[in-house]
Amino acid sequence: MTELLDQAPEVLHNIFLHVESTDLASLSRTCRYLHKLIWDDELLWKSEYLSQFDPPTQEDSSTWRERVTRLVNIQKILESDNVGVKTAALEEVLTKAVDLAYQSDPTSSNNSDFLADLFQKPSNVNAFLCRSSLSARSRPNVWSAAPSETLRQLSAQLHVLGGMNLEPLWPIPEEMTCPRFVDEEGTVLDIPQPIRHVHPYARSRVYDLRRYTDGNMWGPFMDDGSQRVDWEKVQAIMIVIAYNHRLYTERRGLAGPLPAVLFAGIASSSSSSSAPSPPSSSSSSSSSPSTAAAAAGAVPSSSTSSTTRQRRKRTSPGLGGTGSILRPWEEPFSGIARDSYESCSLTGTPLTSGLRPDLDALDPYGVTGTWMRIVCFLDYNDLYAFNFESGDIPEDQERDPITTREAFRLIRLQLRVKAIQDPGEEDGKDLPVVHFEGTSRSTFMAWDPNANSRIKGTVRQTPSGAIRWTSFSLFHGEERWRSEGVQIGGLRSARGILGNWFDKDYDLHGPAGPTAFWKISDDMVEDKRSPSQLVQIFLAE
Repeated sequence: MTELLDQAPEVLHNIFLHVESTDLASLSRTCRYLHKLIWDDELLWKSEYLSQFDPPTQEDSSTWRERVTRLVNIQKILESDNVGVKTAALEEVLTKAVDLAYQSDPTSSNNSDFLADLFQKPSNVNAFLCRSSLSARSRPNVWSAAPSETLRQLSAQLHVLGGMNLEPLWPIPEEMTCPRFVDEEGTVLDIPQPIRHVHPYARSRVYDLRRYTDGNMWGPFMDDGSQRVDWEKVQAIMIVIAYNHRLYTERRGLAGPLPAVLFAGIASSSSSSSAPSPPSSSSSSSSSPSTAAAAAGAVPSSSTSSTTRQRRKRTSPGLGGTGSILRPWEEPFSGIARDSYESCSLTGTPLTSGLRPDLDALDPYGVTGTWMRIVCFLDYNDLYAFNFESGDIPEDQERDPITTREAFRLIRLQLRVKAIQDPGEEDGKDLPVVHFEGTSRSTFMAWDPNANSRIKGTVRQTPSGAIRWTSFSLFHGEERWRSEGVQIGGLRSARGILGNWFDKDYDLHGPAGPTAFWKISDDMVEDKRSPSQLVQIFLAE
């Protein structure tokens, strides 16, 4: 009888192609011959890697065996139920998971599926995604902060790359108010809900006006002027946006398909004819319009699966599923790859005025087109009381968590490239600076004069390689509101931008708040059509 070891190396190579990566190491330890045969077969390791993961970046000089071994080790750690094993591998898992996320291919779901499958395990959410200082502050008995600033930043970054949809529907949908800080025995450990539990603390950071400084350009950057992304700030912004989106959709019964009538408020007129007055209102309800709301609203701005894992479609009732207005955030770890944005066709009369195809061809960021935006904000009275009526607090001390409701606005942007110039001394050198202009429209409150404005801004690369978006809202040609944001994932990612909006003069008394925007189409159409047509396109499966 012919034995396995009598086969030619080429035959053994083809046999080993059908062995799972997790078993190759065990097989190689059965004898010296197989160890050498397997260990030195780079073509085998390459085939194993590319059957499970997206192609690595050119910067990765590791051998294919090293790459596979590294990720198999990460997989075993994440599949383990041993908390001690996870804790000891914190740096290894965070570093490799973030690297893998950034190596995602827009035409494949291998990397995103690998990460999403493993980080749906509650113990992995607790052990790796909730290790920032923000998470630790909200549940110190459950989530401990990582021992270094670098690891806390990596944990927050991985959470942001994972997205808003990593936790299930909250258990009491009829009680969609802010949490009351009552721990239920085992709740966080068994079903981690970082958005729900961390939100009051994230809100405290986002609305703490002391955190808006010249050093961080009033945006989600480090305070040292380096323009490096502060992922703990971005995490706080994402949590506030996600929490308010859940309240917004749950209260209106929008967890399923969105009724077309809800978009009947898309403005048909051009920009506002009056500038906003200083924001003030006595109402704190998210459904109550105020000048602060309008001011905030005016701020502009897809392979073969792994053979070692059973793939499954993940559609959370919280954010995902048909009808989610946050479609780019619908699937965990999706929409973050470079070039993952895909344009949807819009019906209506195309807008051609002011378009510059010659400039669009030179724009690496993909600015021209239709975008959707979310803006959240506190009533100005609540914002002022939170910042200036609670006594003197040391600069290094966090403000108390807050449960005051916020307002939520859904905005439509139409942007076009205006000019392109070489990067400046403080910019990254690989990409140009693109100037844009356009309009901002409220989708629900067409009557609100301050929700509609002209927009201008720039997109540039920072020295660290991040994509920074700066925008201004203009009334009567005068700048009024400004925003600073960072693109999540790679260049032209579907996820879009997370950032802050604020007074263009950097008023230390505010207002300020979080914002997110993402592109839905390369097209721009006139408003003279059924108002639901524009939005329904990107809501459909």
